[in-house]
Amino acid sequence: MKRSDVSGFYKKSPDERWKIVREFGELEAAEIETIRNTGALRFEQVDRMIENVVGAMPIPLGIAVNFRINGRDYLIPMAIEEPSVVAAASNAARMARERGGFTTSGTGPIMLGQIQLVGVPDPQGARMTILAHRDEILSLANEKDPMLVKLGGGAKDVEVRIVDTKRGPMVVTHLVVDCRDAMGANAVNTMAEAIAPHIERWTGGRVYLRIISNLAVRRLVRARAVFAKEVLATDELKGEEVVDGILEAFAFADADPFRCATHNKGIMNGVDAVVVATGNDWRAIEAGAHAYAAWKSDGYRSLSAWEKDANGDLVGTIELPMPVGLVGGATAVHPTAKANVRLLGVKSAQELGEVIAAVGLAQNFAALRALATEGIQRGHMSLHARNIAATAGATDSEVDQVAEALVKERKVRMDRAKEVLAELRGKKKS
Repeated sequence: MKRSDVSGFYKKSPDERWKIVREFGELEAAEIETIRNTGALRFEQVDRMIENVVGAMPIPLGIAVNFRINGRDYLIPMAIEEPSVVAAASNAARMARERGGFTTSGTGPIMLGQIQLVGVPDPQGARMTILAHRDEILSLANEKDPMLVKLGGGAKDVEVRIVDTKRGPMVVTHLVVDCRDAMGANAVNTMAEAIAPHIERWTGGRVYLRIISNLAVRRLVRARAVFAKEVLATDELKGEEVVDGILEAFAFADADPFRCATHNKGIMNGVDAVVVATGNDWRAIEAGAHAYAAWKSDGYRSLSAWEKDANGDLVGTIELPMPVGLVGGATAVHPTAKANVRLLGVKSAQELGEVIAAVGLAQNFAALRALATEGIQRGHMSLHARNIAATAGATDSEVDQVAEALVKERKVRMDRAKEVLAELRGKKKS
């Protein structure tokens, strides 16, 4: 019987780990060789990044072209395995250039650390007590990261909320921290830990959680673009009709959470791809974005907004939290992430966040335009068909021929790909 309770797996040598994995999974030697490949990273590097390492999982890295943001051109690295995303972003950016590209802004690199206090009979009194110690709290917090303070960041303010829960009222202190070019989790968590015992002493309550919030409502980025109605036209539809179709699609998403989840997922296709390519925490970005979509209004709503201006052109805007960094974490140690940041040429975490917002808006536009015209499947499936063809065993020029047949028949399926490939090879033999 196979057993997964392996004692001290992290202490074992790489060869010992691979041996355990191979025997448990009954893998071939070639499969282990694939798993142990770490690409641009040395094994020692990945072994320090996470626990129980056996290899790395590469995903495709593409470049989105045509982006002009705040009057400057960018080539944008995107790490993603889903077909059509990079092409769609590039095409949307090309269309946006007709009206000057994207303009962006942001609120600055502010993060919130939360300190949860329970067990106080007078929550309002405890709140006032904590606020009375504001200056002392800021001093204690900033002692933990003098370098951040030297760079102009650090703890800037203190807020206190009373939160009603099933366990009774909780007094939650928010430490407002300017993180500069870091994402900020380590700095904020360290500051919160340092303040916790003092809050207990001042209030007589008990502190439990001391941790950063990923609902980064003080670290927002925004992007705006105008799409000329003339460039939106298709062979079948006038530009004005496409504009109206996109507005109808947006109205649906903004009103219905079942549609909105997929709508916002399309935005995150672009956002996450750049976040991953630059070595940032895409899970934090995802959590914060979707939480913000619910927090900013009554119910879960669109992260973007679409309107028609006086000229009849389409105007798109987006606003979402973007706690990304240029220092610390994988961004500082992953060679591919470092190269991607250098390619982008961004000078601050704020600029990186704004670039990402522009990509998210471009991705959203591309999806809405496809839905309002030809449907999402046509462009997506033409690329997906290539993957199916390759998986079916097609090689070199066969991939394009099989994919073309699948798309033409609108039968992008593995069974049909194998049939087409067999027919193709049969013709070659005859």
